[in-house]
Amino acid sequence: MEPLKSNESNNNSESKNARSNYGNNPLKPSAAFVGASWMTLIIGMTSYCIGLYNSAMAYNEKGYYFTILLFGLFSVISVQKSVRDRLEGIPVTDLYYSISWFSTIASIVLLIIGLWNASLLLSEKGFFGMSFVLGLFSALAVQKNTRDLKQFESTTI
Repeated sequence: MEPLKSNESNNNSESKNARSNYGNNPLKPSAAFVGASWMTLIIGMTSYCIGLYNSAMAYNEKGYYFTILLFGLFSVISVQKSVRDRLEGIPVTDLYYSISWFSTIASIVLLIIGLWNASLLLSEKGFFGMSFVLGLFSALAVQKNTRDLKQFESTTI
């Protein structure tokens, strides 16, 4: 009988296998996952923007929340790219990596502060928070799928 391996050694060997297969033979994301990622990004961004349009805020407040949405979307894409680059052995400076994480956290904190101080109903605050998080998460998934598809196409050609 073979002795049982600890979870730590299993996790280490799995992560090593994942890293070694990552660059050599990338897996193509399914069409359903790619489509679902794009749909959630569109739904999150559209619902957030429709909520802004229908809210009784001043234009400067609407501009603030719209800018936070764009800032957040860009920063999570930047985080995903820098984390993935590091996993694949592509050099990423510590400064860029840190700025990416800082900007992501800053966008979330700025949204929280803005909603905390806004004179909106609690349900409206929750709506903006949830559509913002949906947009950020789906932007991560879309960027990951885009990169996976590009890597898959370059290895199969």
